[in-house]
Amino acid sequence: MLDFGKKITELISKALGRSTIDRETVESIIKGLQRILLQSDVDVKLVYELSNKIRDRCFKEKVQEGLTLREHVTKVIYEELVNLLGKEKAGLKAKNRIMLLGLYGVGKTTTCGKLVKYFQKHGSKPALIACDYHRPAATEQLRQIAEKLNVPVHIDENKNPFNAVENGLKRFAKNDVIIIDTAGRDALDKELSDELKKIGKIAKPDEVLLVIPADLGRTAGQQAAEFNKLVGITGVIVTKMDGTAKGGAALSSCYATGANVKFIGVGEKLEQLEEYDPVRFVSRILGMGDLEALMEKVKEAELDEDDAKRIMSGKFTLKDFYDQIEGIQKMGPLSGIVEMIPGFSSALPEDLVNIQEAKLKKFKYIIDSMTEKERNEPEIVNSSRIKRIAKGAGVSERDVRELLKQYDLTKKVIKKVGGTASIKRGQLAKLAKKFGLKF
Repeated sequence: MLDFGKKITELISKALGRSTIDRETVESIIKGLQRILLQSDVDVKLVYELSNKIRDRCFKEKVQEGLTLREHVTKVIYEELVNLLGKEKAGLKAKNRIMLLGLYGVGKTTTCGKLVKYFQKHGSKPALIACDYHRPAATEQLRQIAEKLNVPVHIDENKNPFNAVENGLKRFAKNDVIIIDTAGRDALDKELSDELKKIGKIAKPDEVLLVIPADLGRTAGQQAAEFNKLVGITGVIVTKMDGTAKGGAALSSCYATGANVKFIGVGEKLEQLEEYDPVRFVSRILGMGDLEALMEKVKEAELDEDDAKRIMSGKFTLKDFYDQIEGIQKMGPLSGIVEMIPGFSSALPEDLVNIQEAKLKKFKYIIDSMTEKERNEPEIVNSSRIKRIAKGAGVSERDVRELLKQYDLTKKVIKKVGGTASIKRGQLAKLAKKFGLKF
């Protein structure tokens, strides 16, 4: 979704930057949005429906008191994107049987583990049932995930998926959440489809979740519709949202079939599963950030609020940069963090956002090798100091210079954005408040 989100952010930023907004400008924005959505594999019919709604509302709807026309246009695009992706936040019941299904290779078994982790964090006692006996490594993969998360898993010795469900449900009768992993299949494959229908009848699941990768493309709608006919989908999990996948087709097609997106997989790690919240998700797409999600990550990483504020602070020494590196390593990829901070996703240079974890660790070693004065006053770090620091950290002088360059870039971005206080005072914050968002 990164490509999709970045393009929409650029489009909205360009619109907000104009001195005036007229009919011609609105039409150019709509055409730009159409192009982005079509390139992101969003269904053509939905794209033009969305375009017409935006056009009608921009020109016919009365501008809300206190909003400029420019802000009104942004508000309309925001609201219609929320409508496209799903209006309501759709969670899961506290006590249920959950059956996962989907195509081959979509990350379904890994997603079972992510759901286990999610429920464990919410105080539940989940269990797993293996029903994928078509892929040789599937049961072993599920067993390894279960061992890692310390949860029970039921695997049928005779590789019979129907017996696995029956016996697994009896075995885990006292568990409040039972997650059933079915075999990956094409929804049009009759043999596998019949198997899935029978598993569904035996399991009588409370939730049937379709796992769809963000890069599936325009076939997502057809597959979702076929699966829905077989067992009745109650929700969707979109995986592979951490790459450059377009993502539009998976989201819009699921919306078109009436299936709510419930979770989004944003990485390969078991903790990288986010509950889908349309308001927060679209606000991030439009560059409005998601400070609520950021604070949740801060809490999970056991950081205090002062640590979080330093990530967005206008006071910025190498010591602060060091503290941020430690915090960021606990909170996940830097690219995901900056998306949550208003104005940062479009302001940060791409090479800074994509710093790898190994490089962040190297930066830590370099800062550790510095004196207190050098951390607080990095401008005094000259060639001889660089040589000493590099030797002490066990890195090259080039690595030290790269750290200083990245620090300088970040400091300039923070100055450009204006720090946390500026974000809270700015037009973006005023507009967000009218959408019911809080910074």
